[in-house]
Amino acid sequence: MLGALALTAAAPPWAGAAAQRPSLTAMWNEFMCVSCHEPLPVAQSPQAISERDFVRGLINQGYTKPQIERAMVAQYGQSVLGKPPAQGFNLTVYILPPAILIAGIAILVVTLPRWRRRARAAATRAPKAAPPPSPADERRLEDELSRYPG
Repeated sequence: MLGALALTAAAPPWAGAAAQRPSLTAMWNEFMCVSCHEPLPVAQSPQAISERDFVRGLINQGYTKPQIERAMVAQYGQSVLGKPPAQGFNLTVYILPPAILIAGIAILVVTLPRWRRRARAAATRAPKAAPPPSPADERRLEDELSRYPG
């Protein structure tokens, strides 16, 4: 146990940086091709190849994920990001879908019990019986039926 402790204490300082170094494919998934607007891993345009090479170079230079993101935005603009930053108007992308979902659930919580009460009340209510036909209606029905042989 002391040997393992001594090995970790004697580890070179760059060993921790290698653990923090982002993977190439993980970083590619964070970006879009600015010319064809497709995710960087699947885009095949010359611009996408250039962006992938740029990311590869930054990773080889030892940049961290936030540094690579800043460098890509500085080089290609905000449209290179796969997910917009959660600030300003872009914040609606993150807030609006959950808000709509919560509002929909709240509406269902309120309206479903009402619908069920109405359905139960309609089912238990006895249907109104039709009034008996008047003597004039009975004569007319008999006249109509007598026209048909059968």
